[in-house]
Amino acid sequence: MDNNHIRIEMATDADVPLILSFIRELAQYERLLDRVHATEGRLRESLFGSRRLAEAIIAYRNDEPVAFAVYFFNFSTFEGRPGLYLEDIFVRPAFRRSGIGRQLFAYLANKAQESGCSRIELSVLNWNEEAIRFYNRLEAEPVQEWTVFRLSADALKKLGSNALPGHL
Repeated sequence: MDNNHIRIEMATDADVPLILSFIRELAQYERLLDRVHATEGRLRESLFGSRRLAEAIIAYRNDEPVAFAVYFFNFSTFEGRPGLYLEDIFVRPAFRRSGIGRQLFAYLANKAQESGCSRIELSVLNWNEEAIRFYNRLEAEPVQEWTVFRLSADALKKLGSNALPGHL
């Protein structure tokens, strides 16, 4: 078998421990490991439960898992069509610069087109120059006129406590 044989597959329930391992590796690389609260149970429910919130793919070089991506579909009111949001993509350091990331994006581009999506969007840490260069080579465009905002758990609780009774 060719030493560079790459295979990309949709993740299955059996891949949950591997997905969590990839998430932790990514978080360590991003210096955010202390923020990982995902568990196998949460991932199993979110990715493979009755209401699937996201999907995952895994790239294998021969039979070794070397990369993953997690994505979900959002909706553009301006386009009137869905978009694909790439939550995470991670290629293990020893396998970078070998075309695996590009193959993951090609797979996702096909998935987006098959699903009628008008775009793929993602966020990247400002300091991650290696990833930014990679996205530039893919002809991804930084969206300068938008700022990402986030309401985290504490803010959600505080805001939710102010909801009108019976309006949930």
